Amino acid sequence: MFRKILIANRGEIALRVIRACRDLGVRAVAVYSDADQGSLHVRLADEAVPIGPALSRKSYLNMDALLEASRKSRADAVHPGYGFLAENPEFARACEDAGIAFIGPSPACMALAGNKAKARKHLIKKGVPVIPGSEGPVATVAHALDAAENVGYPVILKASGGGGGKGMRIARDAKSLSEVFPVAAGEAKAAFDLPELYLEKYIEKSRHIEVQVLSDHFGNAVHLGERECSIQKRHQKLMEEAPSPFVDAALREKMGDTALAVVRFLGYTNAGTVEFLVAPDGAFYFMEMNARIQVEHPVTEMTTGIDLVCRQIRIASGEALLLSQEKIRPHGWALECRINAEDPDDGFMPSPGTVEELVLPGGAGIRVDTHLYPGYTVPPFYDSLICKVIAWGKDRPSAISRMRRALFEVRTKGIKNTVSFHAKILDHPDFIQGRLHTRFLEEL
Repeated sequence: MFRKILIANRGEIALRVIRACRDLGVRAVAVYSDADQGSLHVRLADEAVPIGPALSRKSYLNMDALLEASRKSRADAVHPGYGFLAENPEFARACEDAGIAFIGPSPACMALAGNKAKARKHLIKKGVPVIPGSEGPVATVAHALDAAENVGYPVILKASGGGGGKGMRIARDAKSLSEVFPVAAGEAKAAFDLPELYLEKYIEKSRHIEVQVLSDHFGNAVHLGERECSIQKRHQKLMEEAPSPFVDAALREKMGDTALAVVRFLGYTNAGTVEFLVAPDGAFYFMEMNARIQVEHPVTEMTTGIDLVCRQIRIASGEALLLSQEKIRPHGWALECRINAEDPDDGFMPSPGTVEELVLPGGAGIRVDTHLYPGYTVPPFYDSLICKVIAWGKDRPSAISRMRRALFEVRTKGIKNTVSFHAKILDHPDFIQGRLHTRFLEEL
């Protein structure tokens, strides 16, 4: 087991990793920008190292600063969390070159999984079901128009270098494709320093369903069931649940087997997520592999009892998985609401500021992952996620009921938040019946 782990991240995920380290008896080193000096992850870590100014590119995206912090603290491993450099193969390789373990897949595997266009082309050859689309990247508008003619409209452009909704645009005809192509390429360049795009057929009324996987360095791999992630705003997930209300036992087995096939084809190790698009008729298609821990990992932890972050650390330290597929039996139902510092009544305008008052929910079946505390100032420089409320119940209705109760208990003063918006979703008849798709919120 590692002696000391540096956490190359901030906010709630940094706290989550600190707690896993403490459970394993490992010292945790926090890093922080000038804007995060008073953050809770800095307070709760065993050590904390400053890494630069508030802007991400000068701090949390600064590889040299992070590596220097690792050397200075004598950390023997780095946990990247999610976002920032979590899926950057250059950072993973730099850690390895410096003799520091990177808690994630190998740099080569990350490079393959992280380039969505290359991974897609590779898996097509292996027989994995993939959405019809371009054979590789589309370098120009003309190339995109040719690919769209082959697969048929509507189509969707996606960034090769990352996810999170950046660089994604839907086009329903040639005119709109020509218009959105430079916008998508520019957004991809800004977000991932790679303007490269690929094109897929856009499937109407589809669901976004992902499968959590764990794989060690000895060839052992398991999946932990699926998560429904169809409640999205501009391709950014807002709510997740496990299991999916759409997936039955037969479909679950097929998707799980396909996810493990992707793991084997890519030579993937550590925790990861295989994401699928599922059509209304039950046909499913590989979208991408996320080579990191997911924001929504708590719903899987709540239904399986498996600590995914501790498993990440154990696998990276060289331990065998010691889990068999037949022994993984998810139970109950879990929902997660991502609470953002945004004003839903003003176009989801970000709402940075000082938390003057804070009341968080509790009680049976409720978990809260947050870095907020009274007096904390939410900075304007980073993602607006401030809190994740997770509710578990014996079935979906009881999980929904507990989530309603939890959201009712949340009280903040000084910043706006999206709690009321999540409450509206929970009360919508289609949500209650599990009739979900990726454009649910646009129709709502």
